[in-house]
Amino acid sequence: MRAYRDRLRAQGLRPVQVWVPDVTHPGFKAALRRQIRQLDAAEEADALAFIAAVAEEPTR
Repeated sequence: MRAYRDRLRAQGLRPVQVWVPDVTHPGFKAALRRQIRQLDAAEEADALAFIAAVAEEPTR
């Protein structure tokens, strides 16, 4: 593993640790429901429209 990491670092890469929510945690579903209730429908529609527009842009 050490040699593998050394090769990746030699290629200009570095390790990154990413923490994500634990969906099996007892409070996860309740927290998710609470956050969904707090969303503003108009703001979400604007954000989704922006994402859709950008996704349709041709790549350069």
